Amino acid sequence: QVQLVESGGGLVQAGGSLRLSCAASGRTANIYAMAWFRQAPGNERDSVAAITRSGSNGNYADSVKGRFTISIDNAKNTVSLQMNNLKSEDTGVYYCAAAEIGSSTYNSWGQGTQVTISS
Repeated sequence: QVQLVESGGGLVQAGGSLRLSCAASGRTANIYAMAWFRQAPGNERDSVAAITRSGSNGNYADSVKGRFTISIDNAKNTVSLQMNNLKSEDTGVYYCAAAEIGSSTYNSWGQGTQVTISS
């Protein structure tokens, strides 16, 4: 089992930046991909960015391309999301997720961290 803990959320003005981090513990050797999702009030949880354990494949939602960067540090078992030029529509709860060997979906989730962008 993998445990995930997010940090770095907060309140920032539009145009500003935030960096989210997610620390993984437990059976981290089983992780083959990690991702960030976000959920705005009244909306479904949507994928924002994803990356493989090798770090060679970063995938982004169209709405964040060019503004967000996902990265992974295998030595520290952390995945980060650098968010620049933030917009009000980026507001939501951001969740870290991990996909483990044997699972075709993200099967471990963090508790979420709130990101609020003020206009």
